[in-house]
Amino acid sequence: MDTLNKLKNIKLLYIDDEAFIRMSAVEYLSYYCDHVYAAGDGIHGYELYKELQPDIIITDIKMPKLNGLDLVEKIRKKDPHTQIIIITAYTDTTFLLKAVELKLVKYLVKPVSEAKLIPLLKDAINYIDSEESNILELREGFRYDKLNKTLFQHDTFIKLNNKEALFFDICAKNHHRVVTYSELENFVWEGEMSAYALSSLVKSLRSKLPKETLQNISGTGYKIVI
Repeated sequence: MDTLNKLKNIKLLYIDDEAFIRMSAVEYLSYYCDHVYAAGDGIHGYELYKELQPDIIITDIKMPKLNGLDLVEKIRKKDPHTQIIIITAYTDTTFLLKAVELKLVKYLVKPVSEAKLIPLLKDAINYIDSEESNILELREGFRYDKLNKTLFQHDTFIKLNNKEALFFDICAKNHHRVVTYSELENFVWEGEMSAYALSSLVKSLRSKLPKETLQNISGTGYKIVI
């Protein structure tokens, strides 16, 4: 399959405070991607990021309420995987160093053109593909589609509530290691996580999974056992 065709199943979030540019970008990107979302400032962008868990984010740097760099820094505190492209008018050394620290796909200097953007989208897709298969095979015919964030047993869709989905997604994407309590608190609760809330969520999630899929590592966190 052509790399750009893979954008059809990708969630893409575009953030820019200039309405005309934002609307034009969404219209253009919709030719390649069936799931394009937009926000007009960093705060709204972060809210949509939490809600939608996009695979790729394209964001302007200079925006009201929360600028692009601060937005990306906030995301990177708990999410090293989402592919991020920053659009900027800046080319100074300080910005370039900051961009490297935030593990961006790349930055685009304005004005943005199709010739500049398409190669970066291809890079982002190739990175997503290279991480490993998007399908995580579990026991008893269960499988998790990391791209579409859906859980199935054979051909039956297993419905997860919002917190269950967030919990399982971060564990699935990091199944090779233990996901710490701190990471879960930041990603799932985005604030203080009580022992009762964690216990209740894990109990509910385990009832929907094969036995011993979700393993607790005492004093550390949780790990998915394949």
